[in-house]
Amino acid sequence: MQKPDVKPNNPKFSSGPCAKRPGWSTSVLDDAWLGRSHRAAGGKAKLKALIDEHVEILGLPEGYRCAIVPASDTGAVEMAMWNLLGERGVDMLGWESFGLYWCKDATEQLQLEDVKIHKADYGHLPDLNKVDTNRDVVFTWNGTTSGVKVPNADWIKDDRKGLTICDATSAVFAYDLPWKKLDVVTWSWQKVLGSEAAHGMLVLSPRAVERLESFTPDRPLPKIFRLTKGSKLIEGAFKGETLNTPSMIATEDCLDALAWVKSIGGLKATIKRSDDNLKAVADWVAKTDWVEFLAEKEETISSTSICLKITDAWFNEKTEDDRLAFVKSMTKMLEAEDAGYDVASYRAAPAGIRIWGGATIDPEDTAKLLPWLDWAFAACKAQEDKAAA
Repeated sequence: MQKPDVKPNNPKFSSGPCAKRPGWSTSVLDDAWLGRSHRAAGGKAKLKALIDEHVEILGLPEGYRCAIVPASDTGAVEMAMWNLLGERGVDMLGWESFGLYWCKDATEQLQLEDVKIHKADYGHLPDLNKVDTNRDVVFTWNGTTSGVKVPNADWIKDDRKGLTICDATSAVFAYDLPWKKLDVVTWSWQKVLGSEAAHGMLVLSPRAVERLESFTPDRPLPKIFRLTKGSKLIEGAFKGETLNTPSMIATEDCLDALAWVKSIGGLKATIKRSDDNLKAVADWVAKTDWVEFLAEKEETISSTSICLKITDAWFNEKTEDDRLAFVKSMTKMLEAEDAGYDVASYRAAPAGIRIWGGATIDPEDTAKLLPWLDWAFAACKAQEDKAAA
């Protein structure tokens, strides 16, 4: 197959940290609050502005609280689980790597007594109709490592008794989330915003705040996890008084990302950019005979972490180790051409391709990547056939 002659303008398709927004340069950091305490008035103002911009752009409901927390989305999910779980039984959902981690944390680290685990293989969802939202529920909205999302929140009761804790790190800014169905939502700056890692966002509904102030878990909480003092919410955490020292360079970068979101039209625009990236891939998959989406049902296909399985019979006769090696060869070939970086599937997922389709990715670049995938697959297959002859 002939090598394509047009390359993406930005060949960065990593699923985290993700590509910076179009036009980004280090000059956006010139006004960062550096060399001063983050607790000084200027530092707190930057952090409070970052919270307020998230609340405005995402359209959070009245009474929902938003905070910056340590350790990225992982820290935010752990903070929610350690503070809130144990008041009642919990249903844990896992259909990809991170959801399965939360299942292990509930059983092995928190050692909760009443845990029901709903699992599914990569490419599938568990039966959401079996989830009891009168219990607490922990789930990922969009499985970053499987490319499988929940299609809606119809399975969550409006009058539920339990809390819904949603890891939405690959979903926020890419989907119009049904916030009133969600009691805890977590994400990080590094995903759809394309900003820097290590900082997480935590949103609490009034019901989650009520749980925090009325329930004391029977476990010690690390200092950076504590959201209450004397059974009252630590209000400062939701006003820019962070629980530990944040990076003010990363804060400035995230403020720039949020300003870019507003400049292109806000949440509707970021959702459309992600949808357009998925459409480019879907049109290509429909006419390509060696790949399919890893997600088995169309309504569950992610528009951000777009995961593909290789369906060529020759490929699937290989061992999993050989399949992984083949994909590694493909990705090295793409990187050597500066045509596409970091497009291999997650290390714990089936061997395949993963293309980040969040809003900072230009849909035209996604379209330009796809002929290079055809070329790399054909070239690697030809190399192996030649070596075996």
